[in-house]
Amino acid sequence: MTVEKIFKEKEIREIQEIHRHFPVKSAACIEALKVIQKHHRWVSDEAVRELAEILEMSPEAIDSVATYYSLIFRRPVGRHVILICDSVSCWIMGYEKIVDYLKNKLAIGYGETTPEDRFTLLSIPCLGTCDRAPAMIIDEDLHQDLTTEKLDKILEKYE
Repeated sequence: MTVEKIFKEKEIREIQEIHRHFPVKSAACIEALKVIQKHHRWVSDEAVRELAEILEMSPEAIDSVATYYSLIFRRPVGRHVILICDSVSCWIMGYEKIVDYLKNKLAIGYGETTPEDRFTLLSIPCLGTCDRAPAMIIDEDLHQDLTTEKLDKILEKYE
């Protein structure tokens, strides 16, 4: 029985290019997981098994790496991932108002995705921008000095 491959040739080439820069294939694991996520938005069990073949690792070893890193998503996420900082600085500067506003506006809680698959809301322990708290990242865009008034305009940018 043949298992259908989920990676396209372009993805395989990207992964192969990455692991050529490492002394052993397994050292490219995190970067390869990022490639998969870039193309599929998350890393499925099937993707873990296929990557294991490419990197000559066990699926369990790949999974242990993927589940250790919080920015590797092992469940489906929306087209845009909102990572809201829940550090002490952000809490002091109004995190609760920001997160409550987002949860109400998007009608989702942490770890959930909007019905139209637009946003997934997650917390992150620190964005390293305490002097501009509260802060969040959407996809790769950092948003600082957040207020509830700024949120609607920020969210509009992400279809």
